[in-house]
Amino acid sequence: MLEKEKEALAKRIAGEITLSSDPGKTMRKWREIFGISQTELAEYLGVSSSVISDYEGGRRKSPGASTIRKFVEALLEIDERRGGNVIKAFSKTIGSELPTSAILDIREFALPLTIRDLVGAVKGDVVANMHLLDRRIYGYTVVDSIKAILEMSSEEFLKLYGWTTERALIFTKVTTGRSPMIAVRVQGLKPAVVVLHGVKKLDELAVKLAERERVPLVISHASSEAELITGLRRLVEKTEKEL
Repeated sequence: MLEKEKEALAKRIAGEITLSSDPGKTMRKWREIFGISQTELAEYLGVSSSVISDYEGGRRKSPGASTIRKFVEALLEIDERRGGNVIKAFSKTIGSELPTSAILDIREFALPLTIRDLVGAVKGDVVANMHLLDRRIYGYTVVDSIKAILEMSSEEFLKLYGWTTERALIFTKVTTGRSPMIAVRVQGLKPAVVVLHGVKKLDELAVKLAERERVPLVISHASSEAELITGLRRLVEKTEKEL
């Protein structure tokens, strides 16, 4: 299944770990992107959970090529057993940075950040679920809300999530925020955080939906879409420099 995509993804993961200044942190990032617990990964590899924990916490020396290869193979094999959702998501990004015209920008972070980091980058105010700002995120998608609502099918809407739902969905050209939050609720998949840009008068229903879904809701006060995206790309650059 998707052999070329698997190979490309394997090379990317292995490359990031090998080149990272903190290989353990990068291993943890990818394990969490795949939604695999330390216990499940350890069982597949035939080691104790403490071994995985020690690598991720930097308590073991940097993994060698053989360990990295086994780690990557384990992630891909476990994902395939579950239906290959991460591999399929990766395949949709190959050859097209923006898989639909509604997406203005989509990026993955080299290292995970918190929602709190994102709030500063988008000049945001948190209006729902302030207590969840330490949740880790692995990327973001900026989407034109009007095009998304009017033009995107359910299948295309899933492309907003890139490789993982543990990301920020950022909607521009928003008036009240109601439609984006309804779309998120109806689609079933929940992002880690929703950011609304251009809000003129926030609808109370948007806040209530965010609270019900336990998704932090942020209002961005960036002066334009360009400023919004510039702030986000600086976050990407920051994580790349830390590798």
